[in-house]
Amino acid sequence: MRRWWPRSAPRLWPDSLFGRLVLILVAGLLAAQMLTSTIWFEMRYSQVLEMPTRLVGARSADLLALLDTTAPADRPALLAAFSRRGFHVALHPGPLAHADPPLPEAAPARRDNLQRLLAGVLESRYGRPVPLVVEEISLRDEEGQEAGPLTLFTASQPRGHYHFDLGLADGQWLAVEAEESQGGGNTQPLAALLDYITRIYALRIVVVVLIALVAVRLVLRPLARMSAAADALGRNLDSPPLAVTGPVEVRKAATAFNLMQQRLRAGIAERTRFLAAVSHDLRSPITRLRLRAELLADESLRAKFRKDLDDMEGMVTATLDFIRGAETDELRQEIDIDSLLQGLQADIEESGGQVSIAGHARAPLRGHARSLRRCIANLLENAVRYGGSARVQVDDAAERLRLRIADKGPGIPEDMLEQVFEPYYRLDSSRNASSGGVGLGLSIARTVALAHGGSLTLHNAAGGGLEAELVLPRQAAAPQDTPPSS
Repeated sequence: MRRWWPRSAPRLWPDSLFGRLVLILVAGLLAAQMLTSTIWFEMRYSQVLEMPTRLVGARSADLLALLDTTAPADRPALLAAFSRRGFHVALHPGPLAHADPPLPEAAPARRDNLQRLLAGVLESRYGRPVPLVVEEISLRDEEGQEAGPLTLFTASQPRGHYHFDLGLADGQWLAVEAEESQGGGNTQPLAALLDYITRIYALRIVVVVLIALVAVRLVLRPLARMSAAADALGRNLDSPPLAVTGPVEVRKAATAFNLMQQRLRAGIAERTRFLAAVSHDLRSPITRLRLRAELLADESLRAKFRKDLDDMEGMVTATLDFIRGAETDELRQEIDIDSLLQGLQADIEESGGQVSIAGHARAPLRGHARSLRRCIANLLENAVRYGGSARVQVDDAAERLRLRIADKGPGIPEDMLEQVFEPYYRLDSSRNASSGGVGLGLSIARTVALAHGGSLTLHNAAGGGLEAELVLPRQAAAPQDTPPSS
């Protein structure tokens, strides 16, 4: 799918599933909150008009009561006395207001609520129901414009505008056109807005974010365990199985993961047994060929047979060692790295090689002794074979042990530094022991390093030659202290 944003633009979509779920929850909450904010607007609108409506209704009801007890000739003077700025009244033979107002005003729901409020105040104050025809009940700002959402937050004294007719007992109608404010409120509009945003938006977002962080972390915890188990499985097939706990989907995934691990383990074990059987079967004819070769009269021919048989047996042994890999069927134990290096140094120097060691390990390393010895021996033998000698630098720390094994050989082309770790891959075309074995030494070494939770990398040294860096953690990511059940 093509990206719609430029590559240089900042990424707003998190890479992690945790971040995406939190973002979706918070964004959904904000969208829902913005949509439901109209409820607050409706309530605020009605709240601002409630007090003016009650004042206008009470004043109109009092005027009606006076008009009922006033002679018709005296009514004009009474109306003139009551009429003032913001409150104009006049008598008419019929209602002047229209039930369906042409002017924009409050929404129908708000209009009905306010009309019921006005009728209720008139009835309560006057003592009986009053005929009422409402043309306008609206909220306006200081300039007389219809109040919108922004007006409720900015106008200091929004005013209610009223135009309605009231029926008198004698059949006449009183037309009322009034303008009334709240008469002074205890909360300023901006303060009310700030209080709303703080308590409804800010606090709710904080609470939801905290809940989302906790809830999403709890939901994703099984995925994190599965990721850790997969990582451990990549280093050690005999790592502990995944716990089958949690929701149904997680239990199903854990069960499938454990079944996959069992199948992988069974497949590797079957392959190892097969190659072990092949190796055993091949050794028998190789032994018979050795015996028959000794009966040959020609010494040169006998030597050639011996060499070919040695190469065949070496290839069989190396292949079996590679399949067995890190040999996790052995118990982990405390390994004295200094003694291990010194022993390998003595073995190689007895064969005519040269190995120098600098530095020392501060403490034993917990691991598989046989496989780790094979790993380091392969690296030393490669250095001696291709570089004439090997230099070992030991750097030990609390978290990891690092071994640098360097030689003075020709090195390896940069584009092949990873390719040489592939099984049976060799830089030269020959495949005999004198020119470098069968191409499994580095593959076995890296397999052992990964089984210990470490790493093995190669790079060409600045002064010439090749350097192998073996890093082993002091606490392996997935320790296996007991042999797996067969």
